[in-house]
Amino acid sequence: MQTLSPAPAAFAGPTLTLPDEAATRRFAADVANMLEPGDFLALSGDLGAGKTTFVRAMIAHLANGATVEVPSPTFTLVQHYDLPRFHIVHADLYRVGGADELIELGLEDMADSVVAMEWPDRAGRALPKDRIDIAFALAPRNGAEHRVVQMEGRGTAIDRVGRLGAMLSFLDTAGFSAAARARIAGDASSRSYERLHLGGDRFILMNAPRRPDGPPVKDGLPYSAIAHLAEDIVPFVAIADGLRARGFSAPQVLAQDRDSGFLLLEDLGTDLVVAGDPPQPLRERYERAIDVLVDLHRHDLPDTLPAPDGAYRIPLYDLRAFLIEVELLLDWYLPHRGITPPAEARAEFLALWHHALAPALAAPKTWVLRDFHSPNLLWLAGRSGPAQVGLLDFQDAVMGPEAFDVASLAQDARVDVAEDVEAALLTRYLDGRRAQDKAFDAGAFTQLYATLAAQRATKILGIFARLDRRDGKPQYLRHLPRIHAYVRRALRHPALAAMRTWYETHVPAP
Repeated sequence: MQTLSPAPAAFAGPTLTLPDEAATRRFAADVANMLEPGDFLALSGDLGAGKTTFVRAMIAHLANGATVEVPSPTFTLVQHYDLPRFHIVHADLYRVGGADELIELGLEDMADSVVAMEWPDRAGRALPKDRIDIAFALAPRNGAEHRVVQMEGRGTAIDRVGRLGAMLSFLDTAGFSAAARARIAGDASSRSYERLHLGGDRFILMNAPRRPDGPPVKDGLPYSAIAHLAEDIVPFVAIADGLRARGFSAPQVLAQDRDSGFLLLEDLGTDLVVAGDPPQPLRERYERAIDVLVDLHRHDLPDTLPAPDGAYRIPLYDLRAFLIEVELLLDWYLPHRGITPPAEARAEFLALWHHALAPALAAPKTWVLRDFHSPNLLWLAGRSGPAQVGLLDFQDAVMGPEAFDVASLAQDARVDVAEDVEAALLTRYLDGRRAQDKAFDAGAFTQLYATLAAQRATKILGIFARLDRRDGKPQYLRHLPRIHAYVRRALRHPALAAMRTWYETHVPAP
């Protein structure tokens, strides 16, 4: 088992003691899980200190079970590996005489690859300033396989290496330092997830660093503050406990570190509510998800919940939040299409949304989980009723109108929901609510549904364009035609006729 000790004062990252090869493999997996394209690992240490063993274990972990031969590049100098998450370049400079010989290796053209370089001292000033230094040292007094490893982040890698050290400390305190870990594909946020295997059981590690304030966008406030996005793990813990107390399948929180932003969670599995390639909704599972909302909305839900170190007050989905979200269309989607909306068009857009949102602001308030769609829903076949649907990613929940989450599901941003399926899901919700409350106004709800479906789809057009232009994540652009079609579908409601005219004039299709 690897053990963690405090880093020396002059050293930015953790110091690890690896007593055997199994611990070295776990450490290699730890590093592999944090890597992103463009990362550079500088691996130093004497001959036989474990540098190549570490790289082999890291590549084996990233290969997801596939067999990959990893010979030492001592004589070839460079080896290349195309792996599922990214390309890896393994370089060994032991036989390189100086930095001038590096040009022949072509390492300067590997900006989208991960580079793992042994004997980095041979590179001299050619080493990138942004890198992760890992130093291996033998400890023969403690055994032939015993190693002491020091990590240091340089430049942009400083915070990430420090966070790895904090994560390992959290897992050690929680009794999970020996767990096998595998990275899970995450969402568009700064959060990341890993699946842990320990003693035949599975768990989820959520890595949720505190959200930094972005630049002010209005009234001196960043977007995240206006839109009421969670800053730390407290909202997730509070909402999860609140959902579980009412019989819903949110993951149980098993351990937490609020200051560092780590949660150890119950693993609800991998069975989705969609299937196929491209994925399509599984009708029965979407219907059961609608039943979750019918059951949730029958509760008189509080706006304040018990939370770590006190109480958590769920923010109100107010007009400023709704408007800052739709303005993403003006600020990101239209510029993505090469359009700068004139001031009068912008003013008309905001006036239309002021008017359209008035019924939503006046409607009764409930917990709006906000991203109630297929990426955040799991199928739990062993449970019954609404508990058959596992709930994830609700830390940005707000107090708002019931129709919002219904629209999130029935116009699922990640999969094509046919119009007849959407209509059937909406009808199922209306029938369920009328069965609970004879005074339920289906007509008013349907107008709210159309308004909030249009609001949500408008926001997502902007978010996906922003993910491409600002964050370098073009993969979200493939969803734009679907989202644009959802906007057009929602704007058919007669109450939104003026809004429909504005969109037809100013918003081109993808």
